[in-house]
Amino acid sequence: MKRRLAQEAAEVLSAARAALGELVEEGVDRVPAAAKVAKSAVESRTLEEVRAALGECTRCGLSERRTQIVFGDGNPQADLLFVGEGPGEQEDLRGLPFVGRAGELLTQMIERGLGIARSEVYICNIIKCRPPGNRTPLVNEVTACRPFLDGQIDAVRPRVIVTLGKPASSLLLGRDIAITKVRGTWHEYRGIPVMPTFHPAFVLRQYTEQNRRLVWEDLKAALERSRGRC
Repeated sequence: MKRRLAQEAAEVLSAARAALGELVEEGVDRVPAAAKVAKSAVESRTLEEVRAALGECTRCGLSERRTQIVFGDGNPQADLLFVGEGPGEQEDLRGLPFVGRAGELLTQMIERGLGIARSEVYICNIIKCRPPGNRTPLVNEVTACRPFLDGQIDAVRPRVIVTLGKPASSLLLGRDIAITKVRGTWHEYRGIPVMPTFHPAFVLRQYTEQNRRLVWEDLKAALERSRGRC
């Protein structure tokens, strides 16, 4: 009973934190004292506590067909945090984000392109279970997972967030976006700079010199800003 109450309390706090972020994005600069208390409580949580609150999640229908939850991977104190769309087949089997073909390309971008180990960054997705056929996540699925994504961001507190593709970028920017129009431009989520860029899967499908160059420019800008150089 105590464990269940603690989990429910954690979920309420995460939801409050999400609501607070939305108010800030809408220009509300004053919030009730209770909301400020919730903000402080959520930010104090660790990744382990966020994962414990997620539990063996059955909050949406994706739980019925998954092999396992794909929570996140990497440095819990990373300066760079990458947010993708959702697990694919290999991720569902292995329980780690970005370990399929798109993940291999992302790893190359990080290690060969930026010159840092993948283990130095943190990587997660807006949803934690694989959608059937790797389809785009539904609104209710994203809504169910959002408190835990926010919990991961609050726990890591990166200097820069890189959103990979349209779904992740649309969620954090708070509106439906065209990734070709917003990639390479700076935005903000919860006070953290956000750099949208193409998803590695898109780059694999449209493997042109231009697309590779654009992603490289985006990642280089994100790395420089995370190091306080721009």
